[in-house]
Amino acid sequence: MPVETGLSPSTRANRPPLPGAARPSASGGAGPLAGRRTAVLTLLCFTITAACGFQQWSAVLLGGFDLGIFHQGVAGYAHLGLPVSPVKSYHHEFPPGFSLLGDHFSPVLAALAPLYWVWEDPRALILGQALLLAAGVPLIRRIAVHCFTRPDDGTGDAGGSAPADAAQARAVGRAADLAGLVYGLGWPLLAAGRGGFHEVAFAVPLILLMLERGLARRYGTAALAAALLCATKEDLGLLVGVHGLVLLWRCRPYGEGRGERSGDRRGLTHGAALLVGGPLASALAIVLLIPAMGGQPDYYWVYGQIGPDAASAFTNLLTDPLLLVRAATDAAVKPLLLLWLFGTLLLLPLRSATTLCLLPLLAERVLSDNPNHWSIAHHYDALLWPVLLTAVLEVLGRLHLRGGTHRRAAHGLGATVVAGSLLCSLLLGGISLLTPAFWRPSASNAALVRGAGLIPDGAQVEADNQVVPRLVGRTDVVLVDATPRGRDYVLIRSDTRTFPFQRAEEQAERIGLLLAHGYRRLWAEDGVVLLHREGEEPVPGARVPDDDSTPVKEIVPTDVGHNLFKG
Repeated sequence: MPVETGLSPSTRANRPPLPGAARPSASGGAGPLAGRRTAVLTLLCFTITAACGFQQWSAVLLGGFDLGIFHQGVAGYAHLGLPVSPVKSYHHEFPPGFSLLGDHFSPVLAALAPLYWVWEDPRALILGQALLLAAGVPLIRRIAVHCFTRPDDGTGDAGGSAPADAAQARAVGRAADLAGLVYGLGWPLLAAGRGGFHEVAFAVPLILLMLERGLARRYGTAALAAALLCATKEDLGLLVGVHGLVLLWRCRPYGEGRGERSGDRRGLTHGAALLVGGPLASALAIVLLIPAMGGQPDYYWVYGQIGPDAASAFTNLLTDPLLLVRAATDAAVKPLLLLWLFGTLLLLPLRSATTLCLLPLLAERVLSDNPNHWSIAHHYDALLWPVLLTAVLEVLGRLHLRGGTHRRAAHGLGATVVAGSLLCSLLLGGISLLTPAFWRPSASNAALVRGAGLIPDGAQVEADNQVVPRLVGRTDVVLVDATPRGRDYVLIRSDTRTFPFQRAEEQAERIGLLLAHGYRRLWAEDGVVLLHREGEEPVPGARVPDDDSTPVKEIVPTDVGHNLFKG
């Protein structure tokens, strides 16, 4: 934006800056040295998140839900087809050939196909996710630079003496380094790494890119990042829309009473486009694109407390707004989730408008009837992490630039956030990476791997969730669940409950049923049993999804999700 004329230099120097005005530097330090620090922090983030994933793989804790599903989907793209996953479609009774695009609209996953041209293995997804998460390190460093550097006031004079400028450069460099460290070692990324792989791996750097390019007023690239977010998961258009609303607020013109600013017309246009386009993209994906791929628009509607569907929920909320409060506090762990997210960051994000971008994602979780959404042990918090850190940096940057006691407060608060975040990371996964026992499978899990080794390539298999990723690349495997499928081999535990069973007794009953109807026990160790079908005798209740199948929703056991730190 051109500098307004008719203003004195002192007025121009003291007026509120345009959002994301040009910064003296975006590197966070002096050239090559800053580049080396960025490279080191990026490598550190990649190493830690990859190690989290490979630790879970080594301990046989990554399941067919979801690593096996994503492997089959990406393999479909790699072979120039649709992302079809029998592991998903069999368990939830979707018709044959059901595309994962009808489950979640995530066409961005096709970008991983080249990775599978090199190594078609579920572990490639662990590496791919670590690479994507690590790509956020340079972006969060640039965001720190934007927030801690005084905007150019248009005079060409940054102000201050050379020593002051040197001190400011050091402060900006420290802020960028610590932001990269906290981001890369943040407990939400460790939790995502421990999950194996999810589409959140794309969302994290794309959210950071959208926010950073918005701060830099590079709205073309920011719009591209927003569009890719809408292609990452169908609900992320809501986050994009709220970000547009925040931009409209920040780019508005100021009047004389608040300091003078003409506004950012390009920013206003970009914000309006995101405000309309983001929710529209979500609605299009949910109402049209997912059904077009064989899915159901309401399949993931888990908000029964506020209504059986979106239309009913909207009507109910109009007549009883307190219904939101009751739904968000019906389980003690829900408010604890919010307290954890914001309390561990000293409530600083609440002082930034950027935090409003979290509202759709937080509402999806605290209003949900699915207890899995309430825990921090899954990948869901990784979606929030870029917004939370950006908001913290904006607040600390404003305090720093005010100088004096505000600057000292910013440094003290920043140091506390860094220390607290790193401590949380150590306690929630970091220490386990240094403990050999956490890399070893339990006796039952080790037996699953041994049993899987006895199954020939190309066999039709029903297998325990935890061992599906070991079989998905070389056999035709589906999950062993409540419905028998009549396959040649069944690898199942007899005395330890595993997903998706409600009770361990159900698994023992399944073994008895199969042994009574044409199956023979081939092998058994440590509570794991491998059965082989010897005859053609039908198994009572056996069913294979067909074109007339009606999809079923998951039933979550009552003891799941009520502990904030466990899934």
